[in-house]
Amino acid sequence: MAKRKISKSSKRRLIILVPIVVFLVGYAAFTLVTTVLEMYNLNKEETNLKTNLNDLKGEAEDLKTEINKLQDKDYIARYARENYLYTKDGEYVIKVDDEKKKEKNDNFNINTNYIFYGSGILIGLIVIYIFCRHRKKKKKLKRRTTK
Repeated sequence: MAKRKISKSSKRRLIILVPIVVFLVGYAAFTLVTTVLEMYNLNKEETNLKTNLNDLKGEAEDLKTEINKLQDKDYIARYARENYLYTKDGEYVIKVDDEKKKEKNDNFNINTNYIFYGSGILIGLIVIYIFCRHRKKKKKLKRRTTK
């Protein structure tokens, strides 16, 4: 096969055009990637803002209903008794701590996590034991058959 000779002017064109084309392709790829990432981040931010807007709308509705309820004197009296420990004449306040209930629930969750992880480890150890025993039996069978 004969080699085709490339003229000097073609080589010069290649030396000048190849870096320019590589730069343009690289710039286009960089611009495309940055634009796609920016669009992704903007879409993510838009969804977060929409959820925040929905939450705020729900909160505004709750506040409007609370304003309407605060127009009722009976509601105000009950609210003050529940939240600020006000009493009527002859009433006594007995406060029950919710923290003890929360501690019991937290301890229950921690205990169930320990049980879950402990049982997982136990099952893993049993599987490893069975696997090792199975391999040991295979080796014994091989020794018996080769003798």
